[in-house]
Amino acid sequence: MIITRSPLRISLGGGGTDLPSYYRQNEGFLISAAIDKYVYITLHETFQKEIIVKYSKTEHVNDIESIQHPIIRESLKLLNIKSENFELASLADIPAGTGLGSSSSFTCALLKALHTYNKTFVSPADLAEEACHIEMDLLKEPIGKQDQYISAYGGINCFTFCKDDRVKAEKLNISEDTLYNLEDHLLLFFTGYSRSASNVLKEQDDKSKNNDSSMIDNLHSVKELGYKSKKAFELGDLDEFANIMNIHWENKKKRSNSMSNDRINKWYDIAMQNGALGGKLIGAGGGGFLMFYSEDNKKLRNAMRHEGLQEVRFRFDFDGSKVVTTS
Repeated sequence: MIITRSPLRISLGGGGTDLPSYYRQNEGFLISAAIDKYVYITLHETFQKEIIVKYSKTEHVNDIESIQHPIIRESLKLLNIKSENFELASLADIPAGTGLGSSSSFTCALLKALHTYNKTFVSPADLAEEACHIEMDLLKEPIGKQDQYISAYGGINCFTFCKDDRVKAEKLNISEDTLYNLEDHLLLFFTGYSRSASNVLKEQDDKSKNNDSSMIDNLHSVKELGYKSKKAFELGDLDEFANIMNIHWENKKKRSNSMSNDRINKWYDIAMQNGALGGKLIGAGGGGFLMFYSEDNKKLRNAMRHEGLQEVRFRFDFDGSKVVTTS
């Protein structure tokens, strides 16, 4: 029995600049943090010649090519898994389609399990690149590289996405006191909406490929906000980080009409009137989680609870993708 896990993530600045359609022309930059909410993969051999795959549905097949789940099928093929008598299952702390990078966390956890099964070592950088290759190259998803990298690495990292497709990872230089204050005052609330990140990101991707000036200028601004967030963290100025989040959210909404809606805007305004200093919608947009930096956690929680929003409490994860157990 092999059990692996990979963390979900929150973006802290520069999100959206990790798509190839942007960074191959302009270089991307963002800050991302792994949190202690996970996708788990279990893998074990069985005595019967049958492949059993369990996720939101259950598949019973006789060969890898017959697996319907595209990420599982392509991951098994990439790592040259020959066995046809195993059971593979996934579990997650948070539902898919909620903006926390669950698809890429799933891919990283799966690849980590398969490398363990093959008895091969894989570094965080190689694990992230394999996940990117499967999702972006083989399956042609119009997504970026943030989710794969932060899930593989864990912690709070600055990522630079180079024009030649290389990714530079640098641990955020943040003091222990600032880290704890950030952790204590960042709050996540589920909007009740789930959505496909691919659908939301396709509009951005298409406009970037077509050199749409408004989209490119928007992403330039977001990248600059990412650098400003980095400076605010290094100085321990979390109020400034909250202010930058507000500006980021206003810019983010301009990328697409599907980025937000009247209910999300209403909840955001209520939060800002009840203890939040800044916030944004996590992920590609259109639903998922609202994240706020709060100066009055109790007041904000009461206001969001009154609106029917469920809070998910979290701490940061510093392990990244890891093997939980083998037996």
